[in-house]
Amino acid sequence: MATDVVMPQMGESIAEGTIVRWIKKVGDKVDRDEPLFEISTDKVDAEIPSPAAGVVSEIRVKEGETVPVNSVVAVIGSASAQPSAPSAAEPSTPPAPAAKPAEPPKPSPQADGSPAVSAKAQPETKPEPRTPPPPPAAREERAAAPSTADLIKHRSSPLVRKIAKEHNVDISQLHGTGIAGRVTKDDILGYIGQEGRPTGPEAQEGRERQEGKIAAVPAAPAYKPGAADTLERMSPMRKRIAEHMVASRRTSAHVHSVFEVNFSRVAQAREKRKAEFERAGAKLTYLSFIIKAAIDALRAVPVVNASVDGDSIVFHHDINVGIAVALDWGLIVPVIKHADEKNLLGLSRAVADLANRARAKQLKPEEVQGGTFTITNPGVFGALFGMPIINQPQVAILGVGAVEKRPVVVEDAIAIRPMAYLSLGYDHRIIDGAVADEFMSHVKKTLENWDPNVV
Repeated sequence: MATDVVMPQMGESIAEGTIVRWIKKVGDKVDRDEPLFEISTDKVDAEIPSPAAGVVSEIRVKEGETVPVNSVVAVIGSASAQPSAPSAAEPSTPPAPAAKPAEPPKPSPQADGSPAVSAKAQPETKPEPRTPPPPPAAREERAAAPSTADLIKHRSSPLVRKIAKEHNVDISQLHGTGIAGRVTKDDILGYIGQEGRPTGPEAQEGRERQEGKIAAVPAAPAYKPGAADTLERMSPMRKRIAEHMVASRRTSAHVHSVFEVNFSRVAQAREKRKAEFERAGAKLTYLSFIIKAAIDALRAVPVVNASVDGDSIVFHHDINVGIAVALDWGLIVPVIKHADEKNLLGLSRAVADLANRARAKQLKPEEVQGGTFTITNPGVFGALFGMPIINQPQVAILGVGAVEKRPVVVEDAIAIRPMAYLSLGYDHRIIDGAVADEFMSHVKKTLENWDPNVV
C-alpha cells in the first residue's frame, strides 16, 4: 500500500515549508524513520523521517519549492512497486486513445463536470453543453471557504494581529512582503500610516515621505556580475536572517558597551574540574561560566531580561538563554529553557546538546523559540569582541570575545593574565547606559571573583 509523505507542521504558527534537499531519490529504498528530506521553515531547519518503509515511488515537490503544510510532497510505495518520477509540475497521465479520422474525440468530463477540450481538435461553432452553474447559496458557501494559499498569505505574527485589531484593519486586504506573502510588522505599520492613523515613528516617517517632507530612499544600484562571478540565490535560512537583522535594526535603538574581564579565577576552576566534567559527559568551557554569570546578572537587573510590547515593558519571569550556533549554511539560536534552574554541569550539557543537534538538523521548533536573552560567541573564531544585533523581541545580547593571555597591570606591576572583552548590545528605548553598565559590572564581578572550588 502506498503511503503519502506530507509537509509537516513544525510549530503552531508554521504555515509552509521549503524543501531544501531530497536525501532519498525516486527508486531508493527507505526504512521507517530514516531521514527522507530536509526542510526549512520560519523557525528551524530539520531532517524529516520517512513515515513508512518501502521505496520512494514518486517525488512531487522539487528542491527549493515552498508548499503549505500537509501538502503531499512524495509517495512511499511497497518494495515490489515500480517507481515513477513525474515532474512536480506535470503529473503523469495515461496516453489518450487515438481519435478516428472521421470523428473528433469525445471530450471526457473533468472533476467539475465540464468537458475537456483537446488542443488539436478545436470545438466547432456549436459549443458543447456545460453543467449548469451551482445555485447562489452554493456559490456563496464556496466563496466563503478560503483556500490554503489564502490562509497562508494572511498568516501573521501575534504582534501584527494585535496592531490590526487595535486599528480595525483587515489583514486579508494587505499585501504582505514577508515569506510566502506574510504580513509583517513593517507592512501593517506602513498601511496604518497611509490611512492617516500613526502608531509610531515608522508610520510617521511613511506619512512624511508621502507628503514630500522626507526624500524617498533611493533604490539600490543594479549590480551586473562579471564573467568570472558566480551568482547564487539566498537559501531560505539566509533570507530569514537578512529579514530579521534588518527588522531588528529598524525596531531597536542599538547601543553597545564593552568590558574587559580577567578570567584568571575562572581558568583555575576550569583546570581543576574539567576532567570531572568530562567523566560526566560534558565539556567545561569558558562559555559555561559566562552563561552562569549572565544568569545571575539577569536576576539582579531584570529589565535586561525583558521585551517591549508597544508602549509597555514585559518583564519575563523565566530566564531562557539563547546560544547562537554558527552553521555551515547560516546561524541559528537554540534556547536553554529555565537556564536559571541549572548548575554549571547542566548548562554545559545543554549547550553541547543543542549545538550538536543544531548542526545535525535535529532541533524541534520549540527549542528555538521563547528566548529572553541571547549570548553569541564570536571569540571562538578569534575575534576580540563583536557588536551583535539584538535578537528580537529581546532587548539585549551579550557578545563574547576570545579569551587570551595579555599583559595587564596588577598592583602596579605588569603580569600575564587570561583576558577577554565582553560586549553588551542593548535597546536604548528601555535600557539606559547606567543600567547596562550595572549589568556588565555584575557579570565582570562574578567572573573575576569565581571560587575555584565551586562549579
